[in-house]
Amino acid sequence: MFDEIQFDKMKRLPKYVFAVINEIKLQMRQNNEDVIDFSMGNPDGPTPQHIIDKLCEAAQKPKNHGYSASKGIYKLRLAICNWYKRRYGVDLDPDNEACVTLGSKEGYVHLVQAISSFGDNAIVSEPMYPIHYYAFIIVGANVTKFALKYNENRELDEDAYFRDLEHALKEALPKPKFITVNFPHNPTTVTVGQGFYERLVALAKRERFYIISDIAYADLSFDGYKTPSIFEVPGAKDVAVESFTLSKSYNMAGWRVGFVVGNAKMIAALQKIKSWVDYGMYTPMQVAATIALNEDQTCVAEIRDRYSARMDVLIKSFGDAGWEMQKPKATMFIWTQIPEVARHLGSLEFSKRLLKEAKVAVSPGVGFGESGENYVRIALIENEKRIRQAARNVKQFLKTLENEKKACE
Repeated sequence: MFDEIQFDKMKRLPKYVFAVINEIKLQMRQNNEDVIDFSMGNPDGPTPQHIIDKLCEAAQKPKNHGYSASKGIYKLRLAICNWYKRRYGVDLDPDNEACVTLGSKEGYVHLVQAISSFGDNAIVSEPMYPIHYYAFIIVGANVTKFALKYNENRELDEDAYFRDLEHALKEALPKPKFITVNFPHNPTTVTVGQGFYERLVALAKRERFYIISDIAYADLSFDGYKTPSIFEVPGAKDVAVESFTLSKSYNMAGWRVGFVVGNAKMIAALQKIKSWVDYGMYTPMQVAATIALNEDQTCVAEIRDRYSARMDVLIKSFGDAGWEMQKPKATMFIWTQIPEVARHLGSLEFSKRLLKEAKVAVSPGVGFGESGENYVRIALIENEKRIRQAARNVKQFLKTLENEKKACE
């Protein structure tokens, strides 16, 4: 009898909490039930037509069908650097300080693989986008966590953050080499100002650690808020890289186009590992992504405004249904506490019952870490008519919970 071989690395990865919701959702759809789905940040709108047109045009050229450059074609890397110059006034070298990635998630994972080793230590605040934590776990590194603290306006409590960070740097063994930051934050929607990065860069230089900044939702900011870049801080390239994706800003999630820029040593490591594991994305997609970054950005504003309008409708209609929540300054999500009548259920059980009984799918907060318990994340990927229908379903569901509570008293 063959003695089963163990995959020890996979034992460090827990079951994906969101898989529980996805399995229920799939079963309901197989039974022809209409699920109103707010569970995944998967844009529902079309990619802007001028980007699609460029993809089709580039795909007609035979020369574009061969292997591409693993670090991205030069014109796209140049477009990335020009995007930073226009948006943030930052100068970047397209050869040594920019790397195209297959979405920001792939770029993050390969970067972590390239720069960290077994036994290294990284710092990630919680709740967190799961891969920010588990990319280090996959390579056998350790992760030190602390809870993200913020005010009712979803603004970071910077003093608490740096107090907890400095404590972790002092107490964690081995001393952390990396810290991941993600603002606007997924899932909590927390935002920061440039002053946060000034403090972080100064601390990184003093304590000798690298910063990985993820600004995937930089374009989806509302009511006058503008997402800062860490590279607006002089000298940040000495200690930091930053990632971005075209998935949300241009409704290009399935295209898998992202990039990492910044510190030349870390970019060189990412470029090197990618040269070993992939041949780059399809060249016509890179050509189209170049157009997306270089040409008229009206489409980005339209996408942003659509999310803002949906947020207003959801907050109003769900509030009328008995579930109060606040509009964030950025992202395509709402991060909100479970209604008080449902707190005893916890975020996973609440999400399961909401899906089964109200046919509304959300992401349970516990899937983003223990400190996400009693919260859920709502992704604004349904239209306004569907949002209002979801609110009607939620209202009935909350009445059911109220009646259950009364029956137990």
